[in-house]
Amino acid sequence: MKVLLADKFEQSGRDGLQAIGCDVSYQPDLKDEPLVNAIAETAPDVLVVRGTKVTEPMLAAGPIKLVVRAGAGYNTIDVAAASKRGIYVSNCPGKNSIAVAELAFALILALDRRVVDNAVALRRGEWNKKEFSKARGLFGRTLGLIGVGKIGQEMIARAHAFGMPVIAWSRSLTPLRAAELGITHMESPQAVAAAADVVSVHLALNNETRKLIDEEFFGAMKEGAYFINTARGEVIDQQALANAIKTRGIRAGLDVYAAEPTSAVGEFNDEIVKEEGLYGTHHIGASTDQAQEAIAAETVRIVKQFKETGQVPNVVNLARQTPATHRLVVRHVDRPGVLASVLDAIKAEQINVQEMENIVFEGAAAAVARINLDNAPSDAILDRIRSGSTDIIELNLIKLGGQ
Repeated sequence: MKVLLADKFEQSGRDGLQAIGCDVSYQPDLKDEPLVNAIAETAPDVLVVRGTKVTEPMLAAGPIKLVVRAGAGYNTIDVAAASKRGIYVSNCPGKNSIAVAELAFALILALDRRVVDNAVALRRGEWNKKEFSKARGLFGRTLGLIGVGKIGQEMIARAHAFGMPVIAWSRSLTPLRAAELGITHMESPQAVAAAADVVSVHLALNNETRKLIDEEFFGAMKEGAYFINTARGEVIDQQALANAIKTRGIRAGLDVYAAEPTSAVGEFNDEIVKEEGLYGTHHIGASTDQAQEAIAAETVRIVKQFKETGQVPNVVNLARQTPATHRLVVRHVDRPGVLASVLDAIKAEQINVQEMENIVFEGAAAAVARINLDNAPSDAILDRIRSGSTDIIELNLIKLGGQ
């Protein structure tokens, strides 16, 4: 199996891929047209990326069967184009959670103690203990979380260690689950904003979360509160944040931005980083040795399982619900040609198979096939299948959806 690594990838991961018998091409600086050309030249079965954008021309350039995002998010991959071509898209969720939570707390502490301003003043030869002695302290302050996935849960543990009560909102969070986590459930993002001294965002980017953190949200925050975003730049209305920094004294720590460079090194002229009330880092939340080693190991696991079984862990682009309306359950003798005759009969009525599995019983004498269909076969076809072979033990048609 050929694997093209089109981003920086740990040596342990490269060694691991070679150990499972993969032909590995490591070209970490590829992107845009050069990546299209490299895919055409190397003809990889698997493409592994980190921050590099994967576009439809790339997916069409070679025989790619699987794209692995060596990280948690996958918004840089054209998932719709991959799905149209039957290409699996997988990621490595949770492997960088601790690293991102550590950076989020670093930003909180830096904002509260004005660490960056302290360091800059000292480098200029200035001593100003009077000014920089002003800090609120975190003990007893309320941390508000928007999103309580793996990273959010790592934030909870660290907040409790600092003596900070935690309130939170996410679409999936219930009061019962919040109680289990030792936090308080809030009914909306705005409710979190209004009650928290520090807000930290941990949301995946999708159509529902894009610019979820908007002008109304920042308007609900306490004057002078801290705002942290280590998730995705696009989940916030960046102009609304800039206005809140200017007019409401909000202090912000950002690791992500609405328009980031596509390369690891380059110019960055986003106006928001010039705000005095903002501390920024370079989208480095997942960039610790520990996190990258864990992500490399997970990538190897994904590729290994795909290579050996054809199954893909953590796949993100399988249909949650197919157009199937009926399931044909065929109990049959486990013999060549039995299911072929069933599928031929279904095809005769122009019915499409949406999903299919065949379960073989111990001894390999009999099996049960479950065939999901986008329409119901006629009684005549069902009778034809039943009577057409003595190898069909039993045939049942089930209407899906409990109807």
